Amino acid sequence: MNINRRNFLIGTGSAVGALMAVPYISHAQSKPIRLGMLLDTSGPFSAYGIPMEKASQLAVESINEGGGLLGREVEIVFRDTQSDMANYTTFANQMVRQGLDVFHGGILSASREAIRQTLRQREIPYFYNVLYEGGVCDGNTFVTGTTPAQQVEALIPHAMNAYGAKKLYVLAANYNYGQITAAWVKRYAEQNGATDVEVEFFDLSDGEFGPAAIAKIQESGSELVVSVLVGAAQLSFYSEWLGSGMHANPDVHLISTTFGVGNEHKVLPAVQSNGMLVANNWAPQIDSAENKAFLEAWTAKHGNTDDIHEIAVSQYQGILLWAHAVEQAGSVERSAITTVLESGASIVGPSGRVEMDPATHHCKLDIHVMEIQNQQMNIVKSFAQREPVDTQSVCNLTENPDSNVQYEITL
Repeated sequence: MNINRRNFLIGTGSAVGALMAVPYISHAQSKPIRLGMLLDTSGPFSAYGIPMEKASQLAVESINEGGGLLGREVEIVFRDTQSDMANYTTFANQMVRQGLDVFHGGILSASREAIRQTLRQREIPYFYNVLYEGGVCDGNTFVTGTTPAQQVEALIPHAMNAYGAKKLYVLAANYNYGQITAAWVKRYAEQNGATDVEVEFFDLSDGEFGPAAIAKIQESGSELVVSVLVGAAQLSFYSEWLGSGMHANPDVHLISTTFGVGNEHKVLPAVQSNGMLVANNWAPQIDSAENKAFLEAWTAKHGNTDDIHEIAVSQYQGILLWAHAVEQAGSVERSAITTVLESGASIVGPSGRVEMDPATHHCKLDIHVMEIQNQQMNIVKSFAQREPVDTQSVCNLTENPDSNVQYEITL
């Protein structure tokens, strides 16, 4: 098992080459590097948080087995926020007073915003490793998850062309991510010849998708239905979709920017998602040495790979990217690692190349359009190194390094 993990680290490129080159110094001779982390590992969002915690354990254990960083062991300082946004603020304030060198955590945008200013004030670099609505422009924050334009730019044109669709119906969660993603869906749909795009929003707690909701879609005459739904409560849509018979209609196709991110395709019966197209940065089927070694190491540590999802991989890669910056900088200090990251630092991880965009502190990422069949995601087409164009439209940290804004991107 140790050999497998070391081989994985070597395979991730310069990030890990640096790690392996560090001379060993007894961990007892220096204090550990403290990595703070808050995640929802109980409550409604635990399906996202538990695999993220597992990914963090695997990444840090791999780093420590390679000699640590700068000869120091990395120590995770973790608390479960129990899917309660108020706990993010309370726990973050407690943790920073105890001393942290870096922070990787938060799932929903609300959790990110509950802690971002505290970390900035304390000059603790913050890595937010989750797909989200885009627009955070903060010199202290680094994002390794996808943004809407990165996904939608690949998914919508591909699906419209594959199905010959001109009329779209968008069902979206009624908060920032859903609203902004729906706007990007409309933008790219219209750019690719859509004649009609209808959008309907649903509250995060809304778990009732009865016949009336399906009837609206039927009446619209839409050929392509785009789900931007989020959370366990909204899984009921897919069973209602199946029960209505729409799933079997050859003239109507279902695609999603969110389905599968929390392993929904493994939770629901296969028939509910068979044939659905999604667009993500990672899939188990990525045929690379780095992904194969990652899956092998995960199995060795956690027993099987059934619960890995995209944002767990983003969390893993975020930690490796930070580790690479520390080694290149020779320091854990914010200014030193920021200089490295703003040079366009990159690693090669399970999802492929993860490269920091200096102007936005977001990452260029590969995007894969995938079709779900029998609870598996099968890659249909890949798009290399998609830029975070949505955040690039509002953020330029190269020109304004002191920026500290969460822009609400409007189209």
